[in-house]
Amino acid sequence: MFQRDYFMRMIEQMTEAVGQILNLRRERKHEDALLFIDELLDNKFRLSSKLIRSLSDEDLIQMMTTNGVLETDHLQAIAMLMKQDAEINADLGREDESFFAYLKALHLSVRLVLAEAEATFADPREMVRELMEKLLPYELPPKSKRLLIEWHMEEGRFDSAENLMYELLEDHILSQAEAEALYRRMLLQADERLEAGGLPREEIKQGLAELIDK
Repeated sequence: MFQRDYFMRMIEQMTEAVGQILNLRRERKHEDALLFIDELLDNKFRLSSKLIRSLSDEDLIQMMTTNGVLETDHLQAIAMLMKQDAEINADLGREDESFFAYLKALHLSVRLVLAEAEATFADPREMVRELMEKLLPYELPPKSKRLLIEWHMEEGRFDSAENLMYELLEDHILSQAEAEALYRRMLLQADERLEAGGLPREEIKQGLAELIDK
């Protein structure tokens, strides 16, 4: 009962906070909105806003794990605030700041999907799709592509996972052994799922054979 009440209060507080941020954006008080986000990050998550912005998604997950339990509600809230931060910086024409905030929100949202987190403030899967749209104009860093391979695998988009795999292979970032292992993971899937994911079993076998023959 206590935990449910805590979650409900947090949802209510974050919903209200996002509403305030949107109002500040509508009033073109962008700097006030950014300060408000910093205050939320400082006050809600036991970490300073500066630290949250500087930590990698892996480090944030480690710091948001207590007794082996990931605090997915906190990570969802941080991802949501990072998305708002990115949109405000985009309004201000600060492309670099916007890009990195979108990227952090994306990484956290993908991690939440892979952790099978239940939606608290927003559906992590929907967040990933929306953030991917925002980041379409950009070349993503290798770390992001590696993470997105796992997301595509989870979602059953095996053709998209393969495309990213070859991008990383061509850039000499992914090893041949890692690519072979990815193909072998795909082969464990049912034929129907592979077909639906755009990569039939025979194509996977062919791709794997070509890798082995190199």
